[in-house]
Amino acid sequence: MGKSRRPSWKRYSFAVVPLVIMVILLWRFLHTTEATDLQALLQNLPREITQSIDKVSHEKQDEASIVAMFDKLSEDLLRKQDDQLRKFEKERRALEKRIQDLRQPSTHATLREKLAHVFEYRASARFPAFIWQTWPYSDMDSRMDPDLKAYERHWGDKNPGFVHEIINDDTASALIHYIYSHVPEVVEAYDLLPSPNLKADFFKYLILLARGGIYADIDTDPLQPVPNWIPENVSPKEIGLIIGIENDASNPDWRSSYVRRLQFGNWIIQAKPGHPVVREVVARITEVTLQRNEDGELRKNLRNDLNIMGWTGSGIWTDVVFTYMNDYVQSGILSKITWKEFHKLTVAKLVGDVLVFPQASFSAPEKGSKPKEGIESNKALHFARHSGLKSWKAAPKVGGDK
Repeated sequence: MGKSRRPSWKRYSFAVVPLVIMVILLWRFLHTTEATDLQALLQNLPREITQSIDKVSHEKQDEASIVAMFDKLSEDLLRKQDDQLRKFEKERRALEKRIQDLRQPSTHATLREKLAHVFEYRASARFPAFIWQTWPYSDMDSRMDPDLKAYERHWGDKNPGFVHEIINDDTASALIHYIYSHVPEVVEAYDLLPSPNLKADFFKYLILLARGGIYADIDTDPLQPVPNWIPENVSPKEIGLIIGIENDASNPDWRSSYVRRLQFGNWIIQAKPGHPVVREVVARITEVTLQRNEDGELRKNLRNDLNIMGWTGSGIWTDVVFTYMNDYVQSGILSKITWKEFHKLTVAKLVGDVLVFPQASFSAPEKGSKPKEGIESNKALHFARHSGLKSWKAAPKVGGDK
């Protein structure tokens, strides 16, 4: 039987020794790598800090560039927006003109229907900021009276937010032919009027009906700005027409100078476009003029004050105002309105949508002078002075005057 063999240590040493050597080498390799990484990290730290600082600096520069780009973009957008707004405004005006052209009344409509259709009245609208005056030439012309020139400039100085226009005869005619092209009866009547003074009277109603605002005779001198006229306790939305009393007769011979006992003045009128009173006076003057032409009486009695008052002046104006106030459908007033409602008036009075001022409001006394007999004067209601220049008296004689 053979002898058993024992394991020899030499035999295992050949496997253990290489394994130990490998472990030692691996340990040294790992420790050497960590040291190398740490050293490299310490060496690279300043460079990384510098790069971070440079990065922040570049970011600030980029931010400044972005702000500059944004500013430029904003300017470009604003410029484009302004261009677009101008374009829209131009298109709006063109469209408004086309709409106006389309607002042609029916061929079968009456004169008043045509006027109401073309010039719509909106009671709640604002009073347009226009001041209209008429004169043969401008304030720059040396022929204009110094007092009238001063009055005209006072209107502009006291009302800087208003469009102030002085219309001469040629411009007035061109305006009426353009604005009233759809109401040929009115244009015909305007052309037929035989004197510049009658046309100037008619023009004031025509421009107020179409455009609204304030008409003031050239011989009126404003004492207060227009916005001061409306009392604080009255809303402008409640008012469509502002007028003043011209004459409040206290003696029985008033017929020698006036056509009505109490007469409303037409030298200063403020109106919203399309107001029924202004529309009616335009219609009446048109009808009267066409009828006079048909009867051959256009040039009859042109130099008579009462004739002018009853044709285009304060006489026909007063009649129309009272007719309107007594028309419940239009004014909403139930009671009968007569001259007694305004006799010795000392404060503004609102009747329907017509605001009536005392006699001294648009005919204030001169400084230092006493008010006319029977007229109480409240300086707070002194809005303008009226010199009372009756220009038709200086008009050249016309053939056929009687």
